[in-house]
Amino acid sequence: MAQARLIALDWGSTRLRAFLLGDGGEVLATRQSNDGAATLSGADAYAGALADLVGDWRADHPGIRLLACGMVGSQYGWREAAYVRCPADAAALADQLLQVDGALSIVPGLVDDAAQPDVMRGEETQIVGALALRPELADDALLVLPGTHSKWARVKDGRVTGFATHMTGELFALLRQHSVLNRLMPADGSSPASPEAFLKGVDAAREEGGLAHQLFAVRTLGLFKQLGAEQLPDYLSGLLIGHEIASELRAVTPARIALVGDPALCARYAQALVHLGQPEPLLLDNTAPAGLWALAQTMNLT
Repeated sequence: MAQARLIALDWGSTRLRAFLLGDGGEVLATRQSNDGAATLSGADAYAGALADLVGDWRADHPGIRLLACGMVGSQYGWREAAYVRCPADAAALADQLLQVDGALSIVPGLVDDAAQPDVMRGEETQIVGALALRPELADDALLVLPGTHSKWARVKDGRVTGFATHMTGELFALLRQHSVLNRLMPADGSSPASPEAFLKGVDAAREEGGLAHQLFAVRTLGLFKQLGAEQLPDYLSGLLIGHEIASELRAVTPARIALVGDPALCARYAQALVHLGQPEPLLLDNTAPAGLWALAQTMNLT
């Protein structure tokens, strides 16, 4: 195996992902566990989860540094890493790394408090990685990170100038599973995809009436057989994503849009964006390893 230079940790609420990185940030090996920050309490629990997953890597590579991002640095994480205020770039994040011990450091999150406070932990590192992989995004771009809590980050001259969080994924899950809308949908959640219903929901988001009113149509369209039961989840998804996109594109007109994250979810957002008249966005997978490598290089940790 090539010489290992860094153990990069993407430590979210539900999962811990580890990447053994070599020269140039090459991913030599990957591992993951279900020891997310939401499942752990206290420094000993975090240390134990880390040892279980990468203890042998550390033994095989004495003195190797570890750099972590995500909810491991939150209030309920291993140690709280203070937020860095926007506008901020990779250097600002690297300058405020929290050192846990002689080997492990944690990347701080970002806060945008220009209007009401908004925060991210982990996504800032994915943004750094995206800019490292695709430098042309640094000039003027909108980076969208879909997920349970989707982030829309505005980048100008290499700095995150501001961002907004949308609870779209969490709203979908709650409405799909625990609301009156659930009653007409297939119980097992295994409906085949319906792009037509999804785009119908995206179109509905452009109409007047407000989201709260339009959500009830997910029920009535099923009651009056205008959509099949198996189409309703996709219609709901399109409605929520359509409102998210519409609200963000009213605020900015970026030179480029890039989607970062799970390929299937990013493809759904790309479909909606193109349907709403936007150019085909750039699609990037998990950029956290590249971001952690870039931050480590900034701080000479490797």
